[in-house]
Amino acid sequence: PQPKPAQSTSPSESLPPWKLLEPKASKGSCPSSCPLPRAGHSHSHPHFRTHMRLAAFLSVLGLVLQEAGTASLAEERKRREEPRLSLGDSSEVTGLRNCEATSQDPPPMIGPTQNTVATGIPSSKPAVTRPILPTTPGLPGSPTSQAKLKRLDLSSNFISAIDDDALHLLPALQDLILSENQLVALPVLPSSIELLDVRLNRLRSSGIQPGAFGALQKLQFLYLADNRLDSVPGPLPLSLRSLHLQNNMIETMPSDAFCDLEEHRHTRRLLEDIRLDGNPIDLSLFPSAYFCLPRLPIGRFT
Repeated sequence: PQPKPAQSTSPSESLPPWKLLEPKASKGSCPSSCPLPRAGHSHSHPHFRTHMRLAAFLSVLGLVLQEAGTASLAEERKRREEPRLSLGDSSEVTGLRNCEATSQDPPPMIGPTQNTVATGIPSSKPAVTRPILPTTPGLPGSPTSQAKLKRLDLSSNFISAIDDDALHLLPALQDLILSENQLVALPVLPSSIELLDVRLNRLRSSGIQPGAFGALQKLQFLYLADNRLDSVPGPLPLSLRSLHLQNNMIETMPSDAFCDLEEHRHTRRLLEDIRLDGNPIDLSLFPSAYFCLPRLPIGRFT
């Protein structure tokens, strides 16, 4: 058998890649170990051109690396300057600010035996309870601070009863707000009361002690709307300026509910705001009850 002809390979295929970058020496040129030409020799020497190309390549490579380093430094500086989220960012902490701590079982009543008092929270949510001092019966604070307390707001809770002596340590109390609770009766009130707000409860006429308001000689604003009263409470103090009884179940009123029948010249100039609208009572049936008033009550006249 005849031997197979040897496959011809090009010189470039048998050389490593880095050899391909070297310039080919022409005939008559020195091998790679030849020394560089000395001063005064021709620049056309092959090794001189090789070193010039290498120097140019290194210069270009240095410029590329310098540009890459500058770009990376600029990117790093930009990344450092970008704003980061911190606890001071109000948009992220807004949810924490709006949180409310609630108690599932608020106390149903307030009195000397209670050790908690509910504060004003919207009626759609359970009330918050706070511990009180053991030396204080029913309300928070020391006896000294209670003696100076002028305003007490217990609205929007689930209070269904208040002991009669729960407020006797508040001699300076002026504003008592008990609206939006579940009260069916009123406790004994301090004589210093000027504003009493018991709207939106379950208060009945039987839950108001006889003469409860007549003893309050400083009372000016009495708000009893949206309850279950069936008559106008009385007697009312001469200091009263506003009486709101709308949206109850009032069907009748005493003839002396507002005026003194024995003193026809007497006028109650202060009592200018009386609301009886939203009740089944026909105000035209009680004409003698209004002769001393500067204005007629608001309500149904037939």
